[in-house]
Amino acid sequence: MEPAPSAVMERERLTAEMSFRGDAAQPGVERLPSIIIKIRRRLPDFARSVNLKYVKLGIRHGGSPTSYLPMLCVPVLASAAYSFVRLDVIYRSIDLLTCIAWLGTAMFLLTVYYFKRPRPVYLVEFACYKPEDGNKITKDAFLEMTDSTGAFNDAALEFQTKITTRSALGDETYLPPGVQARPPRLNMAEARLEAEAVMFGCLDALFASTGIDPRRDVRILVVNCSLFNPTPSLASMIIHHYGMREDVKSFNLGGMGCSAGLIAIDLAKDMLQAHPGSYAVVLSTENITLNWYFGNDKSMLLSNCIFRMGGAAALLSNRRADAGRAKYRLLHTVRTHKGATDECFNCVYQKEDDGGKVGVSLARELMSVAGDALKTNITTLGPLVLPLSEQLKFLKSLMMRRVFRAKGVRPYIPNFRRAFEHFCVHAGGRAVLEEVQRSLSLEDKDMEPSRCTLHRFGNTSSSSLWYELAYAEAKGRVKRGNRVWQIGFGSGFKCNSAVWRALRDVPAVLPAAAADAAPGPEKRSCNPWVDCVAKYPPKAYV
Repeated sequence: MEPAPSAVMERERLTAEMSFRGDAAQPGVERLPSIIIKIRRRLPDFARSVNLKYVKLGIRHGGSPTSYLPMLCVPVLASAAYSFVRLDVIYRSIDLLTCIAWLGTAMFLLTVYYFKRPRPVYLVEFACYKPEDGNKITKDAFLEMTDSTGAFNDAALEFQTKITTRSALGDETYLPPGVQARPPRLNMAEARLEAEAVMFGCLDALFASTGIDPRRDVRILVVNCSLFNPTPSLASMIIHHYGMREDVKSFNLGGMGCSAGLIAIDLAKDMLQAHPGSYAVVLSTENITLNWYFGNDKSMLLSNCIFRMGGAAALLSNRRADAGRAKYRLLHTVRTHKGATDECFNCVYQKEDDGGKVGVSLARELMSVAGDALKTNITTLGPLVLPLSEQLKFLKSLMMRRVFRAKGVRPYIPNFRRAFEHFCVHAGGRAVLEEVQRSLSLEDKDMEPSRCTLHRFGNTSSSSLWYELAYAEAKGRVKRGNRVWQIGFGSGFKCNSAVWRALRDVPAVLPAAAADAAPGPEKRSCNPWVDCVAKYPPKAYV
């Protein structure tokens, strides 16, 4: 017996959407309505499958054994106090010695904690690259450029037109000059020019804003770019350009997809734990010039339609003197890698098509794979960030189902809106943002930074998370004590999270004219939304 259609759709995580459209009326023929049914793949229902092993993993993420030492001091100090206030005269001398012993134990535990505690990691400032106006391209201009190359057949042109009109990108995104040239100049020289413009553009703004001397102060440098890895490396290009110190610890991460920005943050965090009193610079970018696809495979054409030029740089510090001027403190990083299975490993894959053209293929299973990775990541993150009341509700539902075998009890999915004030979800595409919002029960305002970033700048790969945080800052919404959740997805397949806490109120950005007239660091803004934030959010993301 074949399974019912509803069961098949549930198993394959498909949803059906129905809409009505009236066909154009012909002379002498009555206008007839037409029905359009769209079948879309959705993310998994987190309320039906929560793997307990990832909850345990989150608990283990909670901290090292030394983080519990201050709690052990509480009963030790209580014992010391009890020994000190005993009124039995006969045992007074013994009690005094006991009190001294308990106090010594407490001092020993606090001393161990002081020297073994993790160093705080501060985000002093970050800067997003805003390309020149000459690199802007509208959707119509993009489609005209695509047609003029003569590299695509009619089916590929039609597909790109459909994707572009539905992509939720606006008419002010950016492409590098080499891609927009007629004919295109897709060579190593143009790729280097793009990389230099992006990297040095955001780094110059970062160093000018913070007053950091890159030749003397930067001891750790982490660069991530997935598809462009020249020799010398991008990290070496930065070191050469700024004349950095000879003992700088440099890392160049390649091939790690759109989630590599948070991997770079996690690596910088670990390096800062090993090197006290240091500054670390993290630069995230992607190169478009040498990765433009000129074939007709539809699975590879999607990247042409949504990926755009961009990059971001962040300055991290473990110096306690920077706590007063830093914007955020890093609380948690959680990394999830699903690459052990073939489906996850192959869902985003760079390869040659049938005609020998190299491109990045996005498999149909991408949404399903991304959903599984997200489910694992947030299940691990939950015990670290959720309020105790939410964790108790989750534990209650888990006990009812697993221990008491109660029927009809659905797992309690925690409300992450009680744990965070700001959500920065990787702007990978319109469908991804819609499904993440539905799965996490987020409101439109929670997704506003991600949607506005996709509309204004497109998918800038791993740097999109910083454009989203910059949007929240530009609107003046980040207040002292607010918690920020950054979520990135990438090939492999990976889902990574970073949690920050704001250390101070971040004022809204000044309009461009006022910023030019302002003295000091305000004159050179690190925020790419200075001249356009007043226009967002738009009435419609088209």
